[in-house]
Amino acid sequence: MRQVIIIGSGPAGYTAAIYAARANLAPLLIASSVEVGGELMKTTEVDNYPGFAQGIQGPELMMQMQAQAERFGTEIILDDVTAMDLTGAVKTVTVGNGDAHDALSVIFATGSAYRKLGLKDEERLSGHGVSWCATCDGFFFRQKTIAVVGGGDSAMEEATFLTKFADKVYVIHRKDSLRASKAMQDRAFSDPKIEFVWNTEIAHIYGDDLVTGVGLIDVTDGAETTLELSGLFVAIGADPRTHLVHGQLDLNVDGTIAVQGRTSRTNLTGVFAAGDVIDPTYRQAVTAAASGTVAALDAEHFLASLPKNIVAAARQAESATVSA
Repeated sequence: MRQVIIIGSGPAGYTAAIYAARANLAPLLIASSVEVGGELMKTTEVDNYPGFAQGIQGPELMMQMQAQAERFGTEIILDDVTAMDLTGAVKTVTVGNGDAHDALSVIFATGSAYRKLGLKDEERLSGHGVSWCATCDGFFFRQKTIAVVGGGDSAMEEATFLTKFADKVYVIHRKDSLRASKAMQDRAFSDPKIEFVWNTEIAHIYGDDLVTGVGLIDVTDGAETTLELSGLFVAIGADPRTHLVHGQLDLNVDGTIAVQGRTSRTNLTGVFAAGDVIDPTYRQAVTAAASGTVAALDAEHFLASLPKNIVAAARQAESATVSA
């Protein structure tokens, strides 16, 4: 039995592991067999993470976080969680190979996944002109012509933000009206750099090594056109990865895990959540890392509140497991 199990290997999960390991909690981190490192593994240059004046590649940043967590004694399993029982005093986490891991506490940091258009070349050109984060990548599109796909608040916010860099920002929306709040609409409509392309869907993304344009279809008459672009920002929402905790942890109306105030505490004692899985707004690597810090400290305080014999038994069990 472990003192703490961390589920997720993005900035929140790895940071929680670093703090938990330094607190001598000997964390077990279940990193996934496919999505190790989270969404940053799909990005190229990360220019806004503190401490890297010249920027750093997303995969390199995550590998450094993993190495730091392992340096302090985190054990990492490259497997997928298939089931969890979080309701008892001892939590049980089952992974793909059938092994069940018990712990006194669990930190859930599975992140979120950006919704995608589902187009053939979307993944191929990810990081090469296709992006899901204006804050992350807008700087690379100075004096360029780009487009944002979407009609909600996030799309309007992305488009308005991108006008700081780009010369021209198209907003492509499949309807003739927006879902965004009136304030966000007014701001976008009044910006001279933003032009709306209504009743239109993207059918193709063009470019060999970099995005050069998109193929559009008018949903009213089926007419096809081409729009030359240097970048495409997809802002049609994100879904927190919470399917494993449905029926156990309380969720907010937006689907994120509900936590108590500024803490990471969920509705279940000994279960904590961190990162994008609790954050529908900011979704940045640095805010996820900070959230992972909070979760590790909350878990440490929780474990310190338990009877000493229970924690001692867990430490003895985890020592036997690691030795084996």
